[in-house]
Amino acid sequence: MALLIFQAYADPELTDQEKSKVMLDCLYEDSDSFTQEDYLEAVEQAVWFLDGGRKIDEDKNAKKVLDWEQDEQLIFPAINKVASREVRAVEYLHWWTFLGFFNEIGEGLLSTVIGIRQKKSKGKKLEKYEQEFYRDNKRLIDLDTRYSEAEKAEIERLNKLLE
Repeated sequence: MALLIFQAYADPELTDQEKSKVMLDCLYEDSDSFTQEDYLEAVEQAVWFLDGGRKIDEDKNAKKVLDWEQDEQLIFPAINKVASREVRAVEYLHWWTFLGFFNEIGEGLLSTVIGIRQKKSKGKKLEKYEQEFYRDNKRLIDLDTRYSEAEKAEIERLNKLLE
């Protein structure tokens, strides 16, 4: 469910209210019956839950280095290695257990990709082996920018003006 929520939050076509609705519908059985006060508390508690039960101070200027949807093919093999099983085949796995597995991921492809993304986001120089890895795996490392249909139309309009 959490990954569906992250997917909704990454969707440029959804409004903030629609994203919150997806989150609440995934986490609460009766979210349609919430009062405004219930709604605000439920959103706060949902964020707390998704953050693993702790308050995370988010740096609004920090660049994104992980995309749950784009990186899925890197995340699950790493999680499976830590969990010693295919976690997608498990009927029920608590989100915090999944986060625990995620936090224990060691050296591997995912950590290499995230490490390079972190360095690039902070303007740090890549080591020679990282530069070579980046050149060979640019599509794996560079995060896709998702645009709404309106943004795509505006980009297309501006490109036509430049022709």
